[in-house]
Amino acid sequence: MWIFDCYHRGSVELWDREGSSPKPLAFRYSAPFYLHLEDPHAHWEMIEGLETRFKVEECAFETVYGPLSGYEIWAGRDVAEKIEKQTRLQAHLYNVDLRPDQRFLAEKGLFPCGGGEESRFDPDFEIPLTPLTIEVHADPQISRTMTEISVQSLRRETSLAGSERKVLAELFDLVRVIDPDIILFPDSDQWVPRMVAKAERYGLDPSLSRTGGFRKMASRSYWSYGRVEHRHGASIPEGRILIDTENSFTYREGGIGGVVLASRLTGLSPNLTSRFTPGTLISNYEVYEALRRGIAVPFRKDDPEGQRKITELKAADKGGMIFQPRPGVHERACELDFTSFYPSIIVNYHLSPETVGGSRPVGPGPGGFRGPARRGFLCEVIEPLLELRLKTKRLKKAEPRYGGLDSALKWMLVTCFGYTGYKNAKFGRIEVHEAITRISRDLLLQAKEIAEGLDLEVLHGIVDCLWVRGGDVPSVTLFKERVEAATGIGTELDPYDWIVFLPLADGFGAYNRYFGLLSSGRLKLRGVAARRRDTPEYVRRMQMEVIEKMGEARNIDELRLIKPEALKIARRYRQWLPNADPSELVVRRRISKLGRQKRCAQASAIEAYRRRGVKVSPGMAVEYVVRDARRWEVDGYWDASEFDLDYYGILIKKAWEEAAFAFRFIEDGLGQGAGAGDGRNV
Repeated sequence: MWIFDCYHRGSVELWDREGSSPKPLAFRYSAPFYLHLEDPHAHWEMIEGLETRFKVEECAFETVYGPLSGYEIWAGRDVAEKIEKQTRLQAHLYNVDLRPDQRFLAEKGLFPCGGGEESRFDPDFEIPLTPLTIEVHADPQISRTMTEISVQSLRRETSLAGSERKVLAELFDLVRVIDPDIILFPDSDQWVPRMVAKAERYGLDPSLSRTGGFRKMASRSYWSYGRVEHRHGASIPEGRILIDTENSFTYREGGIGGVVLASRLTGLSPNLTSRFTPGTLISNYEVYEALRRGIAVPFRKDDPEGQRKITELKAADKGGMIFQPRPGVHERACELDFTSFYPSIIVNYHLSPETVGGSRPVGPGPGGFRGPARRGFLCEVIEPLLELRLKTKRLKKAEPRYGGLDSALKWMLVTCFGYTGYKNAKFGRIEVHEAITRISRDLLLQAKEIAEGLDLEVLHGIVDCLWVRGGDVPSVTLFKERVEAATGIGTELDPYDWIVFLPLADGFGAYNRYFGLLSSGRLKLRGVAARRRDTPEYVRRMQMEVIEKMGEARNIDELRLIKPEALKIARRYRQWLPNADPSELVVRRRISKLGRQKRCAQASAIEAYRRRGVKVSPGMAVEYVVRDARRWEVDGYWDASEFDLDYYGILIKKAWEEAAFAFRFIEDGLGQGAGAGDGRNV
C-alpha cells in the first residue's frame, strides 16, 4: 500500500496509489483517550456517570515519565474538556486531540508516501505521482474572476481563455482527463475556494477533488518566534495532493521531495505537510513517534516550570552565546559552523523532559560536560532525524536532488529546539531549553579557547558559528578537527577571501549583519538590504550590483581600487530613480496589528487595501508604494503611478552606505576605525 492522502470523515480513509488507478480504502476506527486521577475515590461519582454513558475501562498506560494507571474512555474531546472542568484541572488527560488518521497509521505501523518494509528515514524513495501544474493569470488579492488559466502536464501546456464559466469548465475537463495525483498551483488556497463556489453557481463538477468533496482549513493569525504570521484558509481536495506553491514554506524550501519526506516522517497527508510550519511538523513527528512507541500524548502540558529564585533564573535563562564583532574588513577569515548544533546537543547529552529537572545530571557527555545518564524520549526520536539530516547534507554535495530533503530536515531540526521551551509543546519543558543553551554556551567557549590556543584570532561568534582569522591552512584544519573531537559535533569550515562586519548605530559591531567573499567565489550576505524582504526591488538590485562588483576583488588592496566603479553604480541608480518603474519600488511589510494610533505607512496601506475590498488580517503582508512620506500617503502596488523621490533616494543612500562601509574602513587605515560620515555622497 502506497498512501498519498489520508483523512478522517466518519471513518479513516486512505488513498492507495498502487495499481492502475488510485482508490480510497475506508476503515472504521475509533480510539479512546486516557484519564489519570491522583485520587480516583474523590471523583467516584464522575467515573460512575461516565460509565453509564460511555465505554470506560480501567487500564495502565505509558507516558514519557513512566507508567500510569487510570481509565480508557471512548468519547470525544468535548467530554475530556468537561472532565477537566469538573475536576478543576486535577485530571491528567492523554490522547485527546490527536488526528484519527495519524493515530490509525501509527498504530498499524503504516506511514504516508511509502510502503512495505521501507524505512521512513531512507532518503532514497520513489514518488509515483502524476503531477499537474495550474496557474491563474491574475492577482488573487485584487481579482475575483478567473478568465485566463494555464495548465502544464508532463506532455503539453494548455492555455485557457474566455468567459469564466468556459475557462472553469475546460479546466475541470482537463483535470478529469489527465487525472493527476498532485496539483502544483500557486495561490491555490485563495483560488480553489472561489473555484468551488463558482462551480456550484455555474452547475459544474469541480474535478479538483476525486470525490467532489473538499476539507476546509480555516484562516488564522498566530504568533511565531516573536512576530505575527497569517495563514490563508484552504479547500483541500480529497484523493489528490494540492500544493500552494506560492505560500507553502515546506515546498519553497524542499520542493515536492521535501513535502513528501515531511509526510513520511510525521504520518500526515502531504496536503497538510505542505501547509504546516516546520514547528508544527516537528511537533507532529514527535506525536507520531510517541504513538508508534505506545506512549500516551498529553492533552495539556502538566509539567510546569517549578518555582525558582530570581538568581537561579538569571543564571539559567541566558540564551545562546554571542561574541560581538569589531566592525571592519578582514582578510583570510574562516567561518566554523556546527552542523545541527542544538539537535546534536539534545542527542549527545540525553536531554528530554523526563531526564532533566528533578534529578542532577550524572553521566559524562562529549566535551567533558555532564548530561543525564539515561536516554529520554526526546533524544531518542531526534536521533534518527539528525542522522538522516547529516546523511542528506553529505549526499547533496554530490547530488543536488538531495538538497530539498536536506532543507526540509534542517528547518524541522531548527525548530525542535524552540519547541522544547514552547508553553504548549506536547513534549517540551523549559529546563530542557535552558540545558541546551547552557551546554551550547560552554561548547562555543571551548571552541574559542581551542582557536586561541592555536594562535587564531576570534573575530565573531553567534550561537553555533565562530569566525576566526590567522594561521595557514593546516592550522585552520587542525582547529576544525580539535573542535569536533572536543565537542562530538560535526562542523563545516568556510574560508573567506574577505568579510565585512557592519556596525550598529552606536559604532559597535552588529551581530547579524555582514557580507563577504568566500574563497569558492560565492558571495555570502546576511542582514543587509539586498537580503531583507521589505527592500524594494530597485534598491535591492542596486546594492546587489555594488556588492557583486566588490566580489571581483580577492583582497583588500583590490577592494580599495573597486570603489570608483562601485560608486558609479550607486550614482547611476540614483540618477535613474525618477524614471524607475513604480512596480520596482514596492515596499513589503508584515502587519502585526490593524489598529494604529499614529499615522504611518502600514496604516495607510491597510486603508488602501480596504478601499480595494481586500480583507486584511494580522500577520498578512501588505505591499505598497510611498507617494508622500511626509504625510504617509501610499498607493497599493496594483495602481501605483507616483512615488516620493526623496524617500526612495534615502533608501538608496542607506543601501549604498552598508556596502560603502568597507571602503571607509579601508581608507581610515585598516583598523583605525571608521567615521560616521560617508565622505562622499551618492
